[in-house]
Amino acid sequence: MFDKSENLFPIRSIRTDLNHCGIAPMYTGASDAVKEFGEARVREGMLGASGYGRILKSFHESAADLLRTSACNISFMKNTAEGLSAIASGYPFEPGDEVISYIHEYPSNHYPWLLQEQRGVQLKLLPNAQPDGSPVEDGPGGWCMSHLEELVNERTRIIAISHVQFTSGFASDIGELGQFCLERGIDLVIDAAQSLGCLPVFPEEWHIAAVAGSGWKWLMGPVGCGLLYTSPEFREKLRIVMAGADIVTQGDDYLNHTWTPYTDGRRFEYSTVQIASAAALDRALRDIFVAYGPEAIRDEIFRLQDVFLSHIDRDRFKALVWPRQHRSGILALACENAEDISRRAIGKELTVTSRGGFLRIAPHFYNDDNQLIHAAELLSTLY
Repeated sequence: MFDKSENLFPIRSIRTDLNHCGIAPMYTGASDAVKEFGEARVREGMLGASGYGRILKSFHESAADLLRTSACNISFMKNTAEGLSAIASGYPFEPGDEVISYIHEYPSNHYPWLLQEQRGVQLKLLPNAQPDGSPVEDGPGGWCMSHLEELVNERTRIIAISHVQFTSGFASDIGELGQFCLERGIDLVIDAAQSLGCLPVFPEEWHIAAVAGSGWKWLMGPVGCGLLYTSPEFREKLRIVMAGADIVTQGDDYLNHTWTPYTDGRRFEYSTVQIASAAALDRALRDIFVAYGPEAIRDEIFRLQDVFLSHIDRDRFKALVWPRQHRSGILALACENAEDISRRAIGKELTVTSRGGFLRIAPHFYNDDNQLIHAAELLSTLY
């Protein structure tokens, strides 16, 4: 089913890359899109950039297809933090309001909410735990619904959580969490940097108010691009905190200063975007992630993880394998000297990373069984 050929993913002939949770190899088609846009500008100058609006429109549609939503709900972003910062700063908090997050969140989903303490907002953090509430023995793990229920009260306005925790690979059950928030009138904001491209993310089906993610991890696009989903109801709540020429509906009538901002996702594309990156991410979305579908990609990633697990030395490497509803593209291995092992693996043509004391194994659908077997055997020699 999957085209795993080296002409699409040339890195296969060079090294085994299992770092799709970090900076992933860029898809060949995405690289081609960047070159095509650049060459058009070299040859034609301003005329070479004439496809600006068309490219953004195509990107909105591709991202919407992936998320099963409408293109009007999509915004092109530089990164996850830009989207989350726009939401946190624009949300109509009042002194005494509360936001709930997790104690080991990635900084992009921590600092934007922490800054709201200047507005009298309290940030409450879920403790580190197993899904059933029991302790996690080895470093960062996940969180549980019972602890969340204890923190929620009438002042809870937002739950801001990563779909997948970047250290442990713990995936939140977003469907369950979304229903919980819907019943209580709480806005659910998801950091999907570690899930877009490897797990399904369906915000309308799961009652998510906003989703932010980056494009250079599992989506295999250029560094410095990402996307934001906001529901129409949620957008109406947010005040605009960043503005520029592209936020208003009058287009290039720049001497018309009438304040007529877009009401759809374009209101967050406040000024000139990195259009070559948008073209590249659009190409990757269309060719791969929309074409194959997130469910099929998820299942292949899980299958490859299982191949790896069947060959790794389980005495030396303790794999953190979550129940299926909490499983993700990141397979975390607790081991001694994880950082040193990841560094030495690079010299052996294997790319893995360490975070929070774990060695992170993050294969993508285009990897094959032999690569995962080789990686497992090589890591055992580097222990």
